[in-house]
Amino acid sequence: MLSTQTAHLLARYRAWADALTYRAVEGLPAGEGTKLRSTEFKSIIGTLNHIYVVDRIWQAHIQGRDHGFKTRNLIVHGELATLRSAQESVNQWWIDWVGSQTDATLGEPVRFRFMGGDAGEMSGGAILMHVVNHATYHRGWIAEMFFEVPARNPTTDFPVFLREFARE
Repeated sequence: MLSTQTAHLLARYRAWADALTYRAVEGLPAGEGTKLRSTEFKSIIGTLNHIYVVDRIWQAHIQGRDHGFKTRNLIVHGELATLRSAQESVNQWWIDWVGSQTDATLGEPVRFRFMGGDAGEMSGGAILMHVVNHATYHRGWIAEMFFEVPARNPTTDFPVFLREFARE
């Protein structure tokens, strides 16, 4: 389903896009990251925390352990710098995890329980695709919140990453 080459590219893209997003949020006027807004997770930092929590949930599923979360809507880290550091760590975990996989192991099933208690099963590769797409989706929410500031949102498009990646 997913090759290690593509998985590595996706994991690197994810880390790159998150780094741009955090840098842009850090550049906003004071208070804009925590300002209450009409959005599901109430603020930019609330949305970033949601992304982080979901990453940790799926990381735990891959590791075959309980994640300990009761909700996906949780402020785990209220300070942006602390949250950024935690997100960078989990992003590096995804990169390292991909580095330890083969094409075959990426296709192996991972069994887990959804937050509501139902049983689920996905391949490790499908889980990686989910967390990358999930983060991309919510970075879109954050980009929309930048317009409310108003501020220029970061350009985190995949083709831009590929251009930058080719320069390395």
